[in-house]
Amino acid sequence: MPHHVTGTLHHVELWVPDLQRAITSFSWLLGALGALGYTPYQEWDRGRSWRLGATYLVVEESPAMSADHHDRLRPGLNHLAFHVADAAAVDALTAEAQHHGWRLLFPDRHPHAGGDLRYAAYLENDDGFEIELVAACAA
Repeated sequence: MPHHVTGTLHHVELWVPDLQRAITSFSWLLGALGALGYTPYQEWDRGRSWRLGATYLVVEESPAMSADHHDRLRPGLNHLAFHVADAAAVDALTAEAQHHGWRLLFPDRHPHAGGDLRYAAYLENDDGFEIELVAACAA
């Protein structure tokens, strides 16, 4: 069983308007090909989850949703940011992302949209969820 550290995230749950579309985009990123090292964790009619250590990420098409789309510019979740090994990993994942339902945000400032000292890609999927892939950098 993974070690649980007080204060670390237990899980994040994203309600999605289309489960199959979410599975397509998130399974590639999180674990189907091992891009970020997550492994499939749970599966049910309206949801899926992937786990890395003690933390897991859920996508669920809940019947209790009050809207039919996500807007990252409204109050609530703006984006999820994931560490990746290095700039080469950011580049490789960014190149492959378009084949899995993700598009590059801020292409005119890529890979420094977060500032000159950060090497990252900001990607958005067809449902409006944004992820940031951040290369490890020297402190």
